[in-house]
Amino acid sequence: MSPAMQPDDPGAEQPFISHLVELRDRLIRMLIAVGVVVLVLFPFANDLYAYVAAPLLAQLPEGNTMIATQVASPFLTPFKLALVAAVFLSMPYLLYQLWAFVAPGLYQHEKRMATPLLVSSILLFYLGMAFAYYVVFPLVFAFLSGTTPEGVQMMTDISAYLDFVLTLFFAFGVAFQIPIATILLVLIGVVTPEDLSRKRPYVIVGVFVVGMFLTPPDVISQTLLAVPMWMLFELGVLFSKLLLRRRAARADDGLAAVSPGSGGGPAPSAGSLADTRPASAAVEVGKAPASEPEDQDAWHPLSDADMEAELDLIDEEEARELKASAQATKEETDPVEDKIRRANQLRDLDNELAARQLLYQVLEEGDADQRRVARDILRQMDVH
Repeated sequence: MSPAMQPDDPGAEQPFISHLVELRDRLIRMLIAVGVVVLVLFPFANDLYAYVAAPLLAQLPEGNTMIATQVASPFLTPFKLALVAAVFLSMPYLLYQLWAFVAPGLYQHEKRMATPLLVSSILLFYLGMAFAYYVVFPLVFAFLSGTTPEGVQMMTDISAYLDFVLTLFFAFGVAFQIPIATILLVLIGVVTPEDLSRKRPYVIVGVFVVGMFLTPPDVISQTLLAVPMWMLFELGVLFSKLLLRRRAARADDGLAAVSPGSGGGPAPSAGSLADTRPASAAVEVGKAPASEPEDQDAWHPLSDADMEAELDLIDEEEARELKASAQATKEETDPVEDKIRRANQLRDLDNELAARQLLYQVLEEGDADQRRVARDILRQMDVH
């Protein structure tokens, strides 16, 4: 749920009744939209039916026409076509209403992924219908009219014809969603492109089986549905590989920019340790006092103050080494803490995708405190 839709408590959820009220309002808007389009199309229902029936009429022998075997068919069949066409034409608005209902519960990166997939799904559905009308219908009706037995006149009932073409429209519209389904399965981790490539023979057999069930009982329409489904499957595998490579490249760039030791400062050198010594110790160790003889090799005992200063330096260095060792041991024994630290570094570098992947792993592997920290970081990333 987005911050704009949340109550005062960030962890609170909207009441169940409010969700039902919002769903009811959006369903009413969808029905109104379909009703408005039906009213616009109804005066042109007969012309619309003539346009849909044109592929069959073009293949009928001269003198043959379509017939209506029921009393109300001349009115109900065009009206049914106008209603179905209104749903198809209103599909972008209908899907937008569904998206507006679901979107508040998604993260920002999920919205960025779902929006292009939703638009592509609508376009592919329309493309499947256009392919059925302009490519499949002429070939199927030419085949069926050419196989009519001698002495039989092909005079198709208008209601049966409408059911036939609507079935093909829906079958091809759904079949053209295969690339979207393939990409979604790969992105959510159900399968990999390599797994899909290895299962290619089964996919080829499967698309012909699906074509057999979704199309009329003729080989041409079955083949014309199965072959595009196979090609679309290959297209989905190709695009899923490209998306995974792009995601991996972005993650590698983010991790390369944040090396494991970049979070801390450089290790103190021997020179820097020497610089922190008191002036008296530096004079005593590095150079003999002016009152002493110039014999540099002679041993000179340290005073009590100088000895305490040297011991303090040794204690500080040991404490620093112990702290660094404890930090390294903690990161080695608790990889979840290391993932949280790396996620923060990736977020600072604006590589949200790699950061979110690490935080999702923390939500699965960490304890209660670590999961709370991961959720807080994700909430901050969604706000920004």
